[in-house]
Amino acid sequence: MAEKRTIRTTSTTEPGQTPEDHRIENSLRPKCLADYIGQKKIKESLNIYIAAAKKRGEALDHLLFYGPPGLGKTTLAGIIAAEMGVNIRITSGPAIEKPGEMAAILNNLKEGDVLFIDEIHRLNRQVEEVLYPAMEDYCIDIMIGKGPTARSIRLELPHFTLIGATTRAGMLSAPLRDRFGMLHRMEYYEVDELQAIILQSARVLDVQVEEEGAHEMARRSRGTPRIANRILKRVRDFAQVRFDGVITKEVAVTALDLMDVDKLGLDHTDRNLLLTMIHRFNGGPVGLDNIAAAIGEDAGTIEDVYEPYLIKNGLITRTPRGRVATEEAYHHLGLEIGFMGELK
Repeated sequence: MAEKRTIRTTSTTEPGQTPEDHRIENSLRPKCLADYIGQKKIKESLNIYIAAAKKRGEALDHLLFYGPPGLGKTTLAGIIAAEMGVNIRITSGPAIEKPGEMAAILNNLKEGDVLFIDEIHRLNRQVEEVLYPAMEDYCIDIMIGKGPTARSIRLELPHFTLIGATTRAGMLSAPLRDRFGMLHRMEYYEVDELQAIILQSARVLDVQVEEEGAHEMARRSRGTPRIANRILKRVRDFAQVRFDGVITKEVAVTALDLMDVDKLGLDHTDRNLLLTMIHRFNGGPVGLDNIAAAIGEDAGTIEDVYEPYLIKNGLITRTPRGRVATEEAYHHLGLEIGFMGELK
């Protein structure tokens, strides 16, 4: 029997990376810390750590960035490599299936190089164990032969910097997490920071954007630079086809309303999630699996992609018994608090 597959499409406000994002993000990414907008505390710390490591002539200590997707973890890794004047090797947890593949990647690094592993929480345990001595002692043990004649050879590695990125820090094993010298949580961006990012990206893309238009796009970008850049590209299309090419506040509002992105940055899936909790589960408490089944979405996607922003904006809360829609959620949707969340 053929395996049944579910095909998901990425909405404008979903922070997961699309092929289009991958094609264009490299040109929009800042190349140095001075040009990086947002994450002020992390920037200040990195400036000190990088300066100290360069002064001592050593590789930077291992770093872990965690937080919701689209906040600039990959960008920061590239900037760190550029500031240190070394090469960067980029891979992801699911791409490394065997311990031998990890050993080959580590063995090909040069002194001081940066190895960036995205979705590091998805490394399998056998591959992860190769990293323990590599991160701590800069060496790996390789088994040669099989059975009674098998023997272990220790290979020395150059001093390198491992930068891990994850959206689910809680899924990292304690031995791996403890080997990172620096752990940084990526926070959602403020509207003024996103506005600055949009104006910066508009200059790179040669798009005319007025301040009010940039502000309107920024406040609907869910605190996420990746979404802000994606919205900029979509609104640019509207401006060029239906208007005179300049993104004003009126153009931004018209385009975003047509894209079904409301003033809080919520899209159809966000509102469907909230409405389902209110109408079908009387506002909660309701379990994550029940919500996922009701709206036909993966539970992990709800927890990683949609929930953090809804919780940040006070639209839902987590309780020991399940998720609960808040009073703010009713007000935002134009609903009256009451039995089954009846419409006004």
